[in-house]
Amino acid sequence: MLLRRLALAALAFLLSQGALRAQCVGSNLIAALPAETRDALVARAAAEPFASGNFWRATRGDQVLHVIGTYHADDPRHAATMARITPLITAATTLLVEAGPEEEKALMARMARDPGLMLITDGPTLPELLPQKEWADLARAMSERGIPAFMAAKFRPWYISVLLSMPGCSMSSMTDRGLDGLVMRAAEAARVPIRALEPYDTVFGIFGALSMQDQLSMIRATMATEDRSEDFAITLADTYFAQDSRLIWEFMRYQALQMPDQSPETVEAEFARMEEAMMVRRNRAWISVIEDAVANGPAFVAFGSLHLSGKEGVLNLLQNAGFTLERLDLP
Repeated sequence: MLLRRLALAALAFLLSQGALRAQCVGSNLIAALPAETRDALVARAAAEPFASGNFWRATRGDQVLHVIGTYHADDPRHAATMARITPLITAATTLLVEAGPEEEKALMARMARDPGLMLITDGPTLPELLPQKEWADLARAMSERGIPAFMAAKFRPWYISVLLSMPGCSMSSMTDRGLDGLVMRAAEAARVPIRALEPYDTVFGIFGALSMQDQLSMIRATMATEDRSEDFAITLADTYFAQDSRLIWEFMRYQALQMPDQSPETVEAEFARMEEAMMVRRNRAWISVIEDAVANGPAFVAFGSLHLSGKEGVLNLLQNAGFTLERLDLP
């Protein structure tokens, strides 16, 4: 269950746009680990291809691609990154992102005609699906995020879990100033075309395929660590800006192993399923989109930094496709 909670924390890291660092106060959970444990996590992360680094150049013949791993939440440290990468965005013939302005419009239109995408439109709602105490605790947690209980009652459980993965301290100042939003604004200002790496409903499909019982388990797992949500947020942000995003993945694995009744075999199997659904399938699908864009001139691609590393990470897949990778400096 904690694994699902941590998977959703990763999803928030990839998708949310709350001002986590500006509003939240917490502790870095990785820094607080015993030195031996922390060193083991660092070593495990370092064993994966392209474990460190957020900014890369990929070349194949005369094709040039710049790759930035992003953090979707607002943070003042993005300003220095943007100063470094804006000239390259301006010079690109295409900007690729996970979801661009057209995908946002398509999502809004889909939600308008199909409320069931996000809401329980028939059958029992959350107060009926959960025991009374669990619902009371959930309603209080949602209220702390500015969402009244009568609204939360009708949200699909997977969406509730995503919202819970963002601490209440971040919800009062939602912005579009995550790095993805800033990159798209720079492209729009330079009139660089923006293209999506995947259909707008890809992530919705991943979670929508889960059974109701699995979705309710996600809520319970998320609520189990509600008291540490600010610490998770700070840990994710600090690790991203240290350009060690693979370490986040290994930390999530470590946390799952600390839960009672979790065997290494169970955790590894859960992680493999989660990585395949949330990361690997998407990474593989993105490569053809990237290759198509870079064939038409220099391209710039921005996506959540957890997609960078690993044997099935975007960087290794690009290398396998014949690109030469070079890590570039960031402030």
